[in-house]
Amino acid sequence: MIEDRLVDIEIKLFYQEETIKELNSVVCEQQKQIDQLELVCKVFESQIKDLPEAIGGKPPLNEKPPHY
Repeated sequence: MIEDRLVDIEIKLFYQEETIKELNSVVCEQQKQIDQLELVCKVFESQIKDLPEAIGGKPPLNEKPPHY
C-alpha cells in the first residue's frame, strides 16, 4: 500500500518535472521572440522619426488635405 503510493508520487513528480522543462523551453523561446519584436519596434520607431526629414521637412500638423 505505502509502496504503491510512493510509486504514484514518483510518477507524478516525474511528469511535473517534464512539464516544467517543457514550459521553461516555451518561455525561453517566447523571450527570444519578444526580444526580436522589441528590436523591430525600435527600428520602426527610428524610421518613423526620420521620415519627415526623408520627405523634405516636417509638414504642418494642422494642414488641411488638398481636397478641401
